[in-house]
Amino acid sequence: MTTDRPVYAPPDGHRRLRLTVAWDGTPYAGWQSQPDTVTVQDTLHAAFERLTPGAFRAVAAGRTDAGVHAEAMPVHVDVPADFRVPAPKLARALNAHLPPSVAVLDAADAPPGFHARFSCTQRRYIYRVLAAPQRHPLWHGRALHVPQRLDAAAMNASAAHLTGTHDFAAFATREERDTLRELHALHVVPGSLIWEIHVHGESFLRHMVRGLVGTLLLVGQGRVGPDGVRAILRSGDRAQAGANVPAHGLYFAGAEYAGFGKTGAASTT
Repeated sequence: MTTDRPVYAPPDGHRRLRLTVAWDGTPYAGWQSQPDTVTVQDTLHAAFERLTPGAFRAVAAGRTDAGVHAEAMPVHVDVPADFRVPAPKLARALNAHLPPSVAVLDAADAPPGFHARFSCTQRRYIYRVLAAPQRHPLWHGRALHVPQRLDAAAMNASAAHLTGTHDFAAFATREERDTLRELHALHVVPGSLIWEIHVHGESFLRHMVRGLVGTLLLVGQGRVGPDGVRAILRSGDRAQAGANVPAHGLYFAGAEYAGFGKTGAASTT
């Protein structure tokens, strides 16, 4: 990871705050503000407007899709320099105006030069799978139910072929950007009920994480082998990889910032 990055500053007359935000993605059309729909960004902004009329919209480390959850999303918000709510009390003040599906976990003045999106050097996701013969109501909307037996060793062996720097076009949806990305980590953590698939990288293509998970599930079910995963990667053909798994099993689990520290922790179940 390089630390030779631009230094960012809030607009004149403002100061920058750094927050950690968690949410249940079920009722939201993702993070990013959109017309005529409910988003996390707009919901957080409405809470800020109850405290001060001069706050800019929050900027997040990642733009999650509709239905995706967040355990620990770093965001920054630029507020007027005379904003009166002390940072140690801000989380409680905002949570008083937020619905139960969104919460600010902590708040502080941002370090000089910090930008929630552009300073980020690693984003961490977890995809949760309910690996059990029968569905479980307490995991409804929180994990993908997979009743078939899964082979964790085969999944991790295939994941090893996907880590590193590759062209991930085969795992992206309608992507017009450069499809070369570096995947820092990809591994499967089996549990007695809930399995977790951890995916770490600086940046991801559209639906790349969900495509990677869908392909690993095919491996775990014995429908694709390690050689097949290598062939899919080399092909660049989205039709050869596994389907995008549903959004409700995906969680933004945290981020790292070179020179600024990290937020969130990738937990295991």
